Order: sequence, then C-alpha cells, then structure tokens
Amino acid sequence: MESRSWVELVERNVQAFGELVVGIDPSLAELPRFFEQGDATRWIDGYVNFILDAAEGHVGFVKFQAAYFEAGGLAGLEALSAGMKRARAAGMGVILDAKRGDIGATAAAYARAYLTPAAEGGSGDFEADCLTINPLMGPDTLEPFVECANRFGKGLFVLCRTSNPGAGWLQDKMAGNRLISDRVADLIAGLAPGDAGLAPGDAGSLSPIGAVIGATVPNEGRRLRTLLPRSIILAPGLGAQGGDAASIRSLRGTRPGDLLVPVSRGLTRPEDRDVSPTAYRAALLEKIAQFKAAIAYDYDRREAAAG
Repeated sequence: MESRSWVELVERNVQAFGELVVGIDPSLAELPRFFEQGDATRWIDGYVNFILDAAEGHVGFVKFQAAYFEAGGLAGLEALSAGMKRARAAGMGVILDAKRGDIGATAAAYARAYLTPAAEGGSGDFEADCLTINPLMGPDTLEPFVECANRFGKGLFVLCRTSNPGAGWLQDKMAGNRLISDRVADLIAGLAPGDAGLAPGDAGSLSPIGAVIGATVPNEGRRLRTLLPRSIILAPGLGAQGGDAASIRSLRGTRPGDLLVPVSRGLTRPEDRDVSPTAYRAALLEKIAQFKAAIAYDYDRREAAAG
C-alpha cells in the first residue's frame, strides 16, 4: 500500500465525504438478529463487512472500537485486522479507538503494533491511520506514539475532555492554576510538528496530533478549541450520548479537516432487531445521510463572511 499522510488523508476525505466517522462497535445485543445466524464465532467478521459494504463511497472515515473485537477472542481480532485492511485499501481513514498509554517501553510496543507499517518493523496486522491515546501517565508516555506518528505519517487523538458523564471528576479539576483539560490541551498543542515560531492563535497547518473532546460539553469545547488552533478534534457524543449540531459548532476551527465526528450506536443500532438485511442497510444509509447533513458546514462561506 502506498504511503499516505494522516493530515492529507483527512483533508482529502473531508472534502469528498464530509466529517462523519462511522463507528464500528460490534455488540451483538444491539444489532439485528440476522447477525446471530451461522457460525457464532464469525459473526463479527460478517458485521464488519456489512457496515463497510454500506459505508464505502458515502463516508471517508471509520473508527474501530478495539475493546469489542478483543472481547470476541481470536475471531474478533481476525475480524478487526481484516476490517482495518479492507477499509484502508478502500481509501478510508481508519481510526483505532484503543486509548493506549503506558510507560515508555510499553508505549513503544503499542506504537509498533498500531502505527508502524510492516515494511518498517510492524506486524501490519493492526496498522491504523490514527490511534486514540491516554495522557494520564504523563508526557513521556506519549513520546513513542508521537515519534511514530511523525515518522510514518500517522495521526493521534489524545484524550482531552471526554464525553462520558464522569469525565469532569478529573478533567475539570484544577492543577496549579489551570484546569487539567487545559493543561492536556497545552501539551497537545506543543506536540504539533513545526509549532515553534507560530504566533499565539495562528492556525498554521493542521497537526497530526489531535484531541478527543466530547460534543456533549460545548462550553468546555469552545474554550479548548482556542488552545488548539491547529489540532484535528475528534468529537464523540453526537446522537446516543446527547450531543447535537449546536455542540459540534463550538468545536469547529477555521478550515476543513479540523473536526471529525464519530457516530456509532446512533447509526448502527436498529429500531427493531428483527429487521431484514435489506431494510437495515437502507436505514443505515438514510442515517448516514441525515448525520452528514446535520453536521455539514460551508467553510468557504464562513471565510467569505469573515472577509
């Protein structure tokens, strides 16, 4: 597979397909019953291919939630590997939502597993375009991920202000005279390649080191966006978690590609688990179109108005 830069991929696919990211979270209890038929150990593979069949040509990004695949054992991991390879071969941007973070040597192993091409020493089995990571253990634990991202043209989404109800217990606390989420945002901004020399607030070029900021916290999101002018923000929480289009607007920067919006259950959970495959596919495509329309934004018009 030819080399590709995460930032270039984001800019290209947002231009072609918009900001929607289809989340692939294989939880059988929340899916149509027809996936329960056949080999019980292989249903995840069938589900992934069903979603990719529907999504290709309509969205530019998919996000695989690693935990669900790990829960499926070896069959789940095989389905994850095959799905990631298929999506990347189709030109989609592949985000692996694994939220990894650990001491240096362990972080380096994670980076080799998920961000390093086979030709450069990785296995290639789970190579993603972008990986979610956890900064809780400190800046040094991010260094192996950042090194791989810069070397191989990958992206990172660092947890900053998440969408879960309990996030504020830590992320909204003060550390010194700063909120913890603000300190994480400063860390992310400082990791942007070529950041030195930019004036405060200068957007410059997009950075491959992005942030996870929930669409459920628009006030916090608006503040954090000012600290992250160059970052691509991954904004979960639209739909099932209560985020809406107004919340999404608070996270926008100044250019196409600086915001991606993942939706999982809001797209893939059926109203009726006894739905047929044909009807489920039609409903999935309809929801994709609806979410794309809800979050669509005309950056050119914004720039014209500002001018």
